Amino acid sequence: MYRIHVRDHFDAAHYLRGYQGRCEALHGHRWEVVVALESTRLNELGLAYDFTDLKRLLQEKVLSRLDHRCLNDIPPFDRINASTENLARVIFGWLQEALDVPSVRLAYVEVYESPDSWVRYSPEGGS
Repeated sequence: MYRIHVRDHFDAAHYLRGYQGRCEALHGHRWEVVVALESTRLNELGLAYDFTDLKRLLQEKVLSRLDHRCLNDIPPFDRINASTENLARVIFGWLQEALDVPSVRLAYVEVYESPDSWVRYSPEGGS
């Protein structure tokens, strides 16, 4: 099994509705996003999936939507809290919709709100 990872970041503000603490106020992060794909096969070039293509997919389908915005203004975060957990799940869904390559599977998405605090989301709960 091959696992391919890319990492990128975006800067955005958010607040947690109903949080009874400092995070209820508007504040910002430099969010890091890690995407992991899995494949059991390599193509004719010896690649499971091209890093450049995965970085472009992450940039176009996710980061361009979120960068330098207030996350709470962007659907679905206008209805649900822009928590790191919800961000990871929503980003996974956006990438899953955009990834149309039968030989690879989106394994998980990690979202870091700081170097020491992050969430990993995978629908199966594994990896």
